[in-house]
Formats: sequence, C-alpha cells, structure tokens
Amino acid sequence: MGRKRQGRDISGWLVVDKPAGPTSTAVVNKVRWALNAKKAGHAGTLDPDATGVLAVALGEATKTVPYVTDALKAYEFTVRLGQATNTDDAEGEVIAESDRRPDEERIKAALSAFIGDIEQVPPQFSAVKIDGERAYKRARDGETMEIAARPLYVDSLLLIDMPDPDHVTLELTCGKGGYVRSIARDLGQALGCYGHVRELRRIWSGPFDAEDGVSLDQIEEMARTPALDDHLRPVEMALADLPEVKATAEGAARLRNGNPGMVLASDVDYGDEAWASYEGQALAIGRYKSGELHPTRVLNIRN
Repeated sequence: MGRKRQGRDISGWLVVDKPAGPTSTAVVNKVRWALNAKKAGHAGTLDPDATGVLAVALGEATKTVPYVTDALKAYEFTVRLGQATNTDDAEGEVIAESDRRPDEERIKAALSAFIGDIEQVPPQFSAVKIDGERAYKRARDGETMEIAARPLYVDSLLLIDMPDPDHVTLELTCGKGGYVRSIARDLGQALGCYGHVRELRRIWSGPFDAEDGVSLDQIEEMARTPALDDHLRPVEMALADLPEVKATAEGAARLRNGNPGMVLASDVDYGDEAWASYEGQALAIGRYKSGELHPTRVLNIRN
C-alpha cells in the first residue's frame, strides 16, 4: 500500500503573484505547506525569471486545471533588440548581434504577422520532448535540435512602450501553449535585428489577475493561519467559460456518486459541456443530454 498523503482536504484556488527566482513547482510546494493542503497543482508553468499570475489549485480544484490552462492569458514583456541568445531570454549566452534598430512604425507593422492562428517553434531550452527527452536537457549538453512548429492562437500583440532604442515592451494575449521567448526571437528575426526576452510578467490567466495575487512574502506571513484561507477562491472560478446547470435534489445525489443526474437547464444544447451545482456548491462537470448531466469529473468539495 502507498503512504497516505498528509494534510487537509481543502479545495479552491490561490492566486500567487510569483516573483522572479523560484520555479513554479517550488511555489506550489510552498503553498501546499502554508495551507497544510493534501493536494495541490498549478495551471500553467512560469519560467523561474518570469513574474505574475501563478494560479495554484488545491484539492478538488486540481480537476478544473485544464479549464484555466486552455483559457486565454496575457503577458507583458520587454524585448532586448539587437541580440539573440541561445535560450531566447536574458539568462542565455549571446550568439548573434546586430546594430540595426527598427523604428516604431516598422515594429508595429511587423506585429501583425504574429496575430491569429500562427505556427511557433518552441525554444531550444524548453520542456518539449524530443525522442522522449526534454529539449532543455539536450540543449544543456550543447545539442542543437530540430523542433517541430506548433500551432498557437494569438488574440492580440500590442506595442506598449519603447523606452530606448534597445528595448520594446509588448503585451501578448494568447491561447494555450505559447512561448513568449519564441515571439521575441521571431520578432527580432522579422525585424532583421535579433531579439530576446529581457523581462516577462503574466498579468492575467483565464479568470485570475495578477493584481489580486498574493506574494510569497505574504504567504510566509500567513502560513498555517485562517488568514491565508481567506484568500482562497472558489473552485467554480475555473469554470467561468462553461454554462452552469442546477441539479435537482435527486439529481445531486446521483451526480455525487458519479451517475447521470437530472438538472434544470435553459441555455444549454444537447452534448454541451457544463457544470452542475446544488444549493450553491459545484457537484460535477460533464455533458448535458436530455435533461441530465452525464459527469466526466465529480467534485467532492468538503470545505
């Protein structure tokens, strides 16, 4: 038998305003410890040097992580023009330089090629798997790999500021799987001057905003106290893009056991994905069929 996991059965979301330095995994571990939570995960990795929204899921909220990772998210980032690095960010070694510096008009014109459904090649130093091994591990050994392009939906890419000829600040809103470092690299190539990410901040992710985030210092201060519990967001926040259906009393009992249950729905079509609630509490996520929700995920929230 496996060892029983210790901690509280606590469910919800804690929005962390991640500082530069720690890995996303380290932040999750800190949150799990601070809340004495039995189970925790996160919705979308941030590189160690990146800051901003890291949405940490506790307990039953981990079942709703895909609905946050699949949602749109926004980043504000600064590109260092004139230099390419082997990591496509400031941590890497400079591998190419240029004295060319595009003006504002040319930069704005180049941004249009990165909007809509595009194809993007992940950085050499990334977590994608090549023949079963992480790309960054092979890159650390000095290997240069052919990495296949991947589709990415970009909702917008805006020029925010040009503080000096060497730097440009942009705001990117995109779907799942985007690499901001690749945007900086490819923009630099399109402008004929090279480029890499100097600073990166995720300003929002799905329903979660950096302005509402808790810092690691605050988490340390409030650790193992009810004050930190007060910052938890409900599990249902992750389901904002899905329609809600109300379960009947009998339907709620069936849904809790993982069986199709009767629900009341007005704006849901047959086969639509939805989530069911009863007396204000989320019960399950599933497919609506002829007055019933057929659950694919049961939410046993015990808070």
